[in-house]
Amino acid sequence: MADPPQPGPLPPGATLGVLGGGQLGRMFAHAAQRHGYRVHCFCPDGDAPAVRAADAATVAAYDDLAALDRFAEAVDAVTMEFENVPNDTATRLAERVPVRPGPSVFAVASDRREEKRAAAAAGFRTAPWREVKTAEQTASLPTIPRPAILKTARDGYDGKGQVRLEEGDDLAAAWESLGRVPCVLEGRVEFALELSAVAARWPDGTTRVHGPFENAHADGVLDLTLYPARVDPIVTANAKRVAAGMADALGAVGLLTVELFLTPDGELIVNELAPRPHNSGHVTIEACWVSQFDQQVRITAGLPPGDPAPRSAGAMANLLGDLWPASKGEAGEPDWAGLLADFPDVNLHLYGKDEPKPGRKMGHLTAIASEPEAAARRVLAARERLRKG
Repeated sequence: MADPPQPGPLPPGATLGVLGGGQLGRMFAHAAQRHGYRVHCFCPDGDAPAVRAADAATVAAYDDLAALDRFAEAVDAVTMEFENVPNDTATRLAERVPVRPGPSVFAVASDRREEKRAAAAAGFRTAPWREVKTAEQTASLPTIPRPAILKTARDGYDGKGQVRLEEGDDLAAAWESLGRVPCVLEGRVEFALELSAVAARWPDGTTRVHGPFENAHADGVLDLTLYPARVDPIVTANAKRVAAGMADALGAVGLLTVELFLTPDGELIVNELAPRPHNSGHVTIEACWVSQFDQQVRITAGLPPGDPAPRSAGAMANLLGDLWPASKGEAGEPDWAGLLADFPDVNLHLYGKDEPKPGRKMGHLTAIASEPEAAARRVLAARERLRKG
C-alpha cells in the first residue's frame, strides 16, 4: 500500500496525532504545541507520559478498530513514537489520514529480519545473522561464530528479548527461554564505537540528518551520548550517507533512526532501525538549531525542513529508576533542588513517570559546551550528584 499524499502545510491549530504514549511522544507533544498545534495521543495507558502532555487522548488497545477510526477522524496527520504496534493499526490509519512514516516503514522497522534484509538490499553491511523460527533450525543452522546474540525478531528494545551465547551455550535452550518466537541469531561485531543518526525525509526526497551521535550503553540500555561523535570527518559523512540512504531505500516520509557500529578499520555496520526519534537524539533539543522533535513536527505537518546543524557540542546522560529511593523501597525523590543549585548549566528532563523501576528510563540530563568531552563531564558529574544525594 502506498503512503498517502502529504497534507499541508497544516495551519497552527490543526491536530497532530501520535501513536504511543512514552517519553518520545511527550517530547513530540511539547515541540508540536510550541509550533501552535494540538496533539492527540493514542495509547492503551491513560496515565502514560505522552497522554499527560497531549491536548486529547484516545485510550484504547492498538487493535481496537472503532477507537482507531475515531482517532483518525479527530486528527489531521499521524506520527509515532513506538514502532511495536500491529502493522494493521498503521495500515488502517493510513487509509484515513496521512501517517508519517507510513505502514511500509513500520513493517520493516518492527522486525529485525526485515531490517537486515532492507539494509543489505540498500547496499549496507550488517552483522552476520540467521533466522531462527523452528526447533529444527536450532540444531541445523549454518554456523554463526560465538559469541553471538539471539534476539526476538519483534518487540525487543533496551536489551530486552535477547540472550547472549558463548562457546558451548545451547541455542535450543536460549530459543526456548525467549518463548519459541521467531528470532535472529547475530554474530558478534568487533566495533570501536556505537553511533546513531536520525534521518528526516520529506515527500520530495529532501533529507536532513542529525548526527552522528556517539553512544555508550550499560546493560543493553543507552547510558551516555556525546555529540558530535568524536570521529573522522569521513566517518561523519558516511554515517549521514547511510542514514539518508536507508530512509531513501525505504521510501520513508518521516524520521528514521539508524543505529551503527563503527569497526576499528572505519567501516560502518547497520545494527537496527527505528522509525521515530531516538534516545541518543535528545541532546539535539539544546545542541542543535532544530531538534529531532522539531523535524518530526515539520514533516508531520507538511512544513519545510529545519536546520539540524549543531550550534554547540553537547552530551546526554540517561536517568534510570535506580536513582530513585522508591526503587529501593525507600521514600522520597532524588534531590532535584540540590542538583539544579550545584549544576545550573545542566538541563533536567523528567518524563512524568510515577513508578521508578531499576532500568526504567525516567528522564535525562543534557549539557552543552565547546567540546563533547566537556559536556559529558558535566552530565556525568550531575548524575553522580543525584546518586550520592
